[in-house]
Formats: sequence, structure tokens, C-alpha cells
Amino acid sequence: MKATLRTVRLTLAEPLRISRSTMAARDAVWLTVEHDGLTGHGEAVTSVYYGLNTTVLERQLYEAGLALGRFGDPESALRDRPAGDRPPAVTAAVEAALLDLCGKRSGDPVHRLLDAKSARTAPTTPTPPGAPSAPSARTARTIGIVPAERAAAQARSLADSGFTVIKVKAGAPDPEDDLARIRAIASAAPRARLLLDPNGAWTSAQALQLLPRYAELGVEAVEQPVAPGDPEALARLAQRSPLPLIADEDAVTYEDVRRLAGRVHGVNVKLAKCGGPYAALRIAELIEGSGTELMLGCLTASTLGLAPAVHLADRARWADLDGHLLLTADPWTGIGGADGVVRASDLPGLGVRERRVGREDAA
Repeated sequence: MKATLRTVRLTLAEPLRISRSTMAARDAVWLTVEHDGLTGHGEAVTSVYYGLNTTVLERQLYEAGLALGRFGDPESALRDRPAGDRPPAVTAAVEAALLDLCGKRSGDPVHRLLDAKSARTAPTTPTPPGAPSAPSARTARTIGIVPAERAAAQARSLADSGFTVIKVKAGAPDPEDDLARIRAIASAAPRARLLLDPNGAWTSAQALQLLPRYAELGVEAVEQPVAPGDPEALARLAQRSPLPLIADEDAVTYEDVRRLAGRVHGVNVKLAKCGGPYAALRIAELIEGSGTELMLGCLTASTLGLAPAVHLADRARWADLDGHLLLTADPWTGIGGADGVVRASDLPGLGVRERRVGREDAA
């Protein structure tokens, strides 16, 4: 197998402000794996929070691409590659490219390959009659920390486009600004389900004061209200909260989730932080029946980066898979979302295609 890399700049249509930062653009590194005339693709994106800059991603994906060369085919690479100590975002990109390639070789969409319970297994059995269609989900659409009037206009436009779930960033210096933003959004899009994400900006004391107020405003759930690093504090807060609490930054690894299972109401699983689709499936199996429900989240990325999670979308109570919708121009297509619904494809592999290219380096 041969691997190549390509790095492109992804620019947001509007800078996204959250409690700890504002982002206007990020780099994406694409991994392409070729075998017997077919290609599979995966994407990793830079992240200041996770300590992943362009140089790190390019080096790690270059080395991962070289390591794939010792396998005779993508199926054995998917099954037998060592877990290693690479960043989870790199592991996820490699796994996506291999799944894409395996699906194209077998004629199966990735969601069918992921029906296997065993990790790193790529089944090639034909679809039985009456099998369910490709996964789809109503995705949340994010509104950043913006003035209430701007948030209301955005919410109204989203509702008119078909979005029924809106995720609102919180954590402004004045908590009343966040409350005003939620009131404006609820008024502008009264039928929308509202999720709130302070990105760990509150103290436990602040959360206990604010959560009842958000419950009165109709917020459905709150994601990572307190600073990460003290999961016990988050679990204690969840016991007293009038709203479901979803762990994000405190739920990175399988072990993180194991400690919180049954103690918080949900966990936000992002493939780039857990290590790929199979790791996400292991987490989903871990929390099944525990009272903790699955949220599938994402980083701001292209359709290529979002597609693997969309193939899992029907397994989650909450889908927050709008990263590609925040871009000025998405260089890939194939999962939809502009109408509020992301859809996997029944085409072989990830079912996505490239619309434009960037620069390329051989690995």
C-alpha cells in the first residue's frame, strides 16, 4: 500500500467564539491510502486544545503512512495494526482511510463494516434483504458567543432551513449575556431543541446557580459546564442538576468514560479525541444500559473528517455533527446537513468525494 498526504486550510464562514478562544481557520491534513488502483481517505485537523499543530499532524501521519506499507492489504492493516502511541486524531484518520478503502474493495458502505461487534474487523458479507438503510440524524448547529440580536437572526435562519436542534456556546464574562442569548434564540426558534455548551467555563457554584435558570428557559441538556480535570466534581454536579449534563473534555478516553458511566447523563464522543470509529463503538457498548447516553460530536472539519462519525449517527441520542457546515467552502461533499440532517451514504466506503485539492506530499 502507498500513502500520500495533502494539507489544506479550512476557513470558517464566521469566526467561532467559545469561552476559551476564538477560531477563524485551521489546517486539515488528508491521508490517502492506495492499493490495487483504489484509494481510501481520512482527515485530521489541527487543534490548539489537543496540542496538534500542522507540523505534528504531518509528521505523525507520514510515519503512520509508512507503517501501513508493511501490510499486504488494507483489511490486514485494519485488523492487525498496533494501537501504538500516536495522537487519537491521527489514529482516527488512519482508521477512516482504511475503512474507506476496505469498503470500496468489498462494495460495502462504512456503516455496514462497523456493524461488526469485534474491534478492527472488516466484514464483507452482503447486505441481507430488509437491512436498515444508511444512518442519518438531525444534527445540532452551533451558535457561538455573539450578541443576542445576532444569535436570534442566526437561529431564525437555521430554523427556516430545517434545523431542529441548536447548540449554543456559553461562558461569556457576564453570565447574563449568555442567558440573554438563549432567550433570544428561544424566541426566534421556539420549536428548536436547545443544547448549551460553556466549554468548562463555570465553577460548580456558578453551575448550581445557573442550571435552574436554563432549565426554566427550556434548555434540553448542558455540555461540560465545569472545568475539565475533576470528573468527580462533574459527577457530583450531575446528581444535583435539574438538566442532563454531558461530559466532553472530561470524557476523552475509554477509561474516562468508564469512570463517569452511570454518573453523568451523557458523554460527547468525538472520533478525533477517542481514536476512531471502533473506539467510539467500544465506548457506546460500555455505556449501554448505564443511564449515560451517547452524544456524537466533532471538531470543525470538512465532510471527509465528519463522514466516519455520520456512519455511526443512528447510535447516538444527540448528534452534533455540523463542523463542515461552519466552513466558507467545504472541499468534500457527501453527507449533507444543510437542511439539518446529516446522512451517511450506501455507496462503498465513506461515500464522499473531493470538490477541490490542496498541496500534496508523498509519504
